[in-house]
Amino acid sequence: MFNPQGTSTRTGGSDAATDAAARVENGEGRGQIVIACDHASNHVPARFRDLGLAPADLLRHIAWDPGALGVSRSLARRLDAPLVLSCVSRLVLDCNREPGVFDSIPAASEDTPIPGNAGLTEADRAWRAREVYEPFHAALTAIVAARSAVGPVAVVSVHSFTPVYRGTPRPWHVGILFDRDRRLSQPILQALRRETGLVVGENQPYSPDDRVYHTLDRHAQSRGLPSVMVEIRNDLVATPEAEEAWGERLADVIADALPGALEQGPGQPADRAR
Repeated sequence: MFNPQGTSTRTGGSDAATDAAARVENGEGRGQIVIACDHASNHVPARFRDLGLAPADLLRHIAWDPGALGVSRSLARRLDAPLVLSCVSRLVLDCNREPGVFDSIPAASEDTPIPGNAGLTEADRAWRAREVYEPFHAALTAIVAARSAVGPVAVVSVHSFTPVYRGTPRPWHVGILFDRDRRLSQPILQALRRETGLVVGENQPYSPDDRVYHTLDRHAQSRGLPSVMVEIRNDLVATPEAEEAWGERLADVIADALPGALEQGPGQPADRAR
């Protein structure tokens, strides 16, 4: 039986001492999976002066994906997987967006204006892409290449979502997102749907049509590697114990799904229509 957990206001994932834009953990992991955590941190480097936001705003989902890093670390440990994480808030620049698109550096998130993102020049935007986006994706490129040189590999990204968005409650406990390639997503969906009381979304609460598959398309799907995005409702991963519980749940279903996914070619089973 599914058992939701409580809430907290923990922060995490930042590298405030060095303002490093990205970090690799368990880089020597020998598992056949690479984990990406694009929205691991709510850290805003000092030069941006909190983007003009109140401290409470930087604890909200607009600044990061609460709980995603803890789940990612649990998965990395259980699957012996390298983990690549962004150490900068997505409000500075969203690493899961193509640089230059309108929401790569949001002027507002949900109903909250981001004063520090107003009136940016093209030079400002280029600087953020160079200093935030490129280090994260360079690290992920290197790790995927290193693991691919050893043998078949898949890429999984871990996110969390807010229980209520613009006043609308979201019923799902977890969403499994995929684009053209279903090799990994479908067996994971099937396994999670067998759990009593667990509400599982298929391409919910987002889908690739919302432009949320950028990292996975760049590093996996476009290269013929299996990929899947996991979205967990953030009130269910609000304690270390809950993060570990979700890490264990996901590690089990990913480990079961991975061998079959890696044995299939990119076109098997049939691609999802765009």
